[in-house]
Amino acid sequence: MRKFLSSVLWALLFCCCCRTSQAEIFTSISQMTDLIYTEKELVQSLRDYIKAEESKLAAVKSWANKLDAVTKVSTSDPEGYLAHPVNAYKLVKRLNTEWSELETLVLQNPSDGFISNMSTHRQYFPDEEDETGAAKALMRLQDTYQLDSEAFSRGKLPGMHSQALLTVDDCFDMGKTAYNEADYYHAVLWLQQALKQLDTGEEAEVPKSDILDYLSYSVYQMGDLPRAIELTRRLVAIDSSHERAGGNLRYFERLLTKQLNEMNQEYQPASEEPIQLGTYSRPKDHLPEREAYESLCRGEGLQLNDVRRSRLFCRYQDGNRNPRLLLKPMKEEDEWDSPHIVRYLEMLSDEEIEKIKELARPRLARATVRDPKTGVLTTANYRVSKSAWLEGEEDPIIERVNQRIQDITGLTVDTAELLQVANYGVGGQYEPHFDFSRRPNDSNLKVDGNRLATFLNYMTDVEAGGATVFPDFGAAIWPRKGTAVFWYNLFRSGEGDYRTRHAACPVLVGSKWVSNKWIHERGQEFRRPCGLTEVD
Repeated sequence: MRKFLSSVLWALLFCCCCRTSQAEIFTSISQMTDLIYTEKELVQSLRDYIKAEESKLAAVKSWANKLDAVTKVSTSDPEGYLAHPVNAYKLVKRLNTEWSELETLVLQNPSDGFISNMSTHRQYFPDEEDETGAAKALMRLQDTYQLDSEAFSRGKLPGMHSQALLTVDDCFDMGKTAYNEADYYHAVLWLQQALKQLDTGEEAEVPKSDILDYLSYSVYQMGDLPRAIELTRRLVAIDSSHERAGGNLRYFERLLTKQLNEMNQEYQPASEEPIQLGTYSRPKDHLPEREAYESLCRGEGLQLNDVRRSRLFCRYQDGNRNPRLLLKPMKEEDEWDSPHIVRYLEMLSDEEIEKIKELARPRLARATVRDPKTGVLTTANYRVSKSAWLEGEEDPIIERVNQRIQDITGLTVDTAELLQVANYGVGGQYEPHFDFSRRPNDSNLKVDGNRLATFLNYMTDVEAGGATVFPDFGAAIWPRKGTAVFWYNLFRSGEGDYRTRHAACPVLVGSKWVSNKWIHERGQEFRRPCGLTEVD
């Protein structure tokens, strides 16, 4: 029974801390809340099972005590005991009836109800791929917001401190996940943290030799031979029979000797400083503006000086005396001068926001992007969120929001795309991208033209992270519930404004809900006529 309970508890702990690959749960806080209630239900089911098992065990103990007393008397003088006809009868009765009842009791399985409940929910449980995705999300946050592993493991995030702690085993699993992905940079950071916590006396299931084994090889892959040798020597000192460690140590020492001889240098002992952010260089990836993008996400590198700030104003916007805005014009603020980006205050009411979220929740699915080569919609690691599309006919509130966008911008939404609702969860992001298509032969442009403008509604405040940033000109726009931002993706000539390449920064703390309307070119010919030059 203990073994069964242990396996059940482990399954619960493993499954309920991950992300579902089929539904991409970790990309949406909204849908991850379902896992919280599922786990609560399973815990109650587990408690019911424990009570049933305890009740069964109590009954078996009662049988054992009663039979133990009987057998002590019967075995002390078997013939004398059986000489009494009542004792003979009761012996026959016990062996024929009561022991059969006991057998039936022992064979009863109180776990059936719990297992049935588990089976019902298991189809929605995250799997190994989901755990990998969740771990990579934490590493993405670590990189973007320059958080060391210790801060993460102790629940210390910017602006908050919680009891969400990572154990030695958690840190080791994070490191091993990175190791299996050949991401030795992050493997070193997390394995080092696991080793550090273990050395301070924290208990763990993973043996120290395993941590040193993975860490030493990861450090070697980062090109730090002296430290790899020092870590491998520690491993050999703990487990002298570790065959791979001995072979690695000899190989590392030969390789270091060769390098020192070639450079005519003397051996320098490994640094005693702990490995942390900045010890090793982070590998380059596919994104050329990675550093600029992430610095803006942290609120650094903003390019709005005093002169440019003096050009920003706030005003009331009545949509060129639109009847629906005359009595209650929109409050409009300049967020950036060139390209012109504006924010509208009180764009959505709390009631409208809740209705939009309510309509979107059942349909949230992993957001897709269009493959630049094939034009086919597909998922991508650089866009991690869940989205749904809402038609105006579905609810009067959606129709009202669409009409409001048209009134404010002066652009028709007849050729616009449906209202897209997105929810960003743990590490949710959308790396730098253009909203307009750069494929001249894109068949999707033939009917309604390119994406002329973007209208982005913020439907929640975000405790930390989640800014909309423009790396090209150094702007960062922070979510404010109920507000919206608007910009043009194309010049009046129809040419793409490449300055509008933007990104949704990873959500560090909180749940980010947005909805956006992509407004297309068709129907805007007289609403936004062409300019005299290519860049008007």
